[in-house]
Order: sequence, then structure tokens, then C-alpha cells
Amino acid sequence: MTAMIDVTDANKTFTMHLQGGIELPVVSGVSFQVNASECVVLSGPSGAGKSSILKMIFGNYRCDSGRIGIRHRGALIDLASAEPRQVLNVRRATIGYVSQFLRAVPRVATIDVVAEPLIVNGMPRADAQARAGDLLHRLNIPERLWQLPPATFSGGEQQRVNIARGFISDLPILLLDEPTASLDAANRAVVVELVAEKKRQGVAMVAIVHDDEIRHLIADRIVDVTSFAAAA
Repeated sequence: MTAMIDVTDANKTFTMHLQGGIELPVVSGVSFQVNASECVVLSGPSGAGKSSILKMIFGNYRCDSGRIGIRHRGALIDLASAEPRQVLNVRRATIGYVSQFLRAVPRVATIDVVAEPLIVNGMPRADAQARAGDLLHRLNIPERLWQLPPATFSGGEQQRVNIARGFISDLPILLLDEPTASLDAANRAVVVELVAEKKRQGVAMVAIVHDDEIRHLIADRIVDVTSFAAAA
């Protein structure tokens, strides 16, 4: 099996500069691999460091020590030591991310919000919008809403737009932070189908999912992050 993600002995501590430099240990000794066509789910109670681990893999947080190996264009790149420009290149070409909250430019139409990752990477706008429309249909966003900005939508609708945007690209790694948290049963089932399709395409995924049923349906392995708890 090809390891697409190789996290080795990663450690993270936050320094609270506005509170006298207090240090807040988050995780210590994080080590696991994720192979192509595999979904690894991070488990543990709230505050255990799951989202921090996901953000270290994406390069939003730089770990204090250890290695965050990402297979990028055939080579294993260590994001823990990579230059900012290289981190951006890895994100653009290799890693997709579905966060808990949609961040979109106000007044941009939903169809364009979803299509943007493809357009940025050179796909003709019409083709990108067609693929975006397919995903929005599957996630039960009515076509009459596609020209409206997502800011006008309900929380659940915004999350479905967020999911469509995250799943639209054909990237080899996908990170999922609570993708089904605001969804009803029908749309949770759609997300399970989308994850299964990504597996068949060889995508390596790391997910945070609190819903036990969804976790059981999508996880090939579960990593308990409480084993990486940092000493206070």
C-alpha cells in the first residue's frame, strides 16, 4: 500500500502571548499513516486535539517537532519543515479540506463558490460549473438557489455547499472536519456515498466524525487521539 500521509512523532503546543506567554500543550507523539483508498477517522472527546491534528496535516498549524509527510507529485514532502510557498503548492495540487464552516466571498453565487477550485486549476468555467451543479443536485440544493450567495442559506444548506466545494476536486488527499454535523439523514447518506467514491478513486482521507453510525460506515481504521494527549 502507498502511504499518502505519514505523521511521525508530531507535537504541538500553543503559546498564549496575550496571557503572559502561557503554554498550552495540545498533542504529543502523534504518529499514524494513511494509505491510498483509505479513510482514517480520528476519535476522542472534544478538546483532545483532533482538529489540531487535521490542521497540522493541512499546514495551517506548524507542529513544534516531528514530521508531517505528504505524498505530493510522487515525493514525500515534510510540511513541518516546508517553506510557505511549498505548503501552498501542496495544498493546491494535493490536499482538499472540508472544514466545519463555509468561508466564501460575500455576494458570490453558490455555483461559482463550488466551481472555484476547478477554475483556479485551469478547468473551463462551463465545465467546472457543470460538475458543481451535479454535486449540488446530489446534495439536494435546489437549482433555483444556485445563483444566490451561500450567506443567504440555512446552516445545513451552507454545510452542503461546503461539502460540494470540498469534494469537487480530484485531489489525492482529502481532510474532513465534521462533514455531516449539520445534515439530515438523507444528506448524511449522500456524504457516505461521496466518501465511498473517493475511496474507489484512490483518495486517502482523514476524517473527524462524532456520529457513531457515520463513523462505522466510512472508517477503514480509527485512530484514538487520546493516546497522543500532551502532558500539561
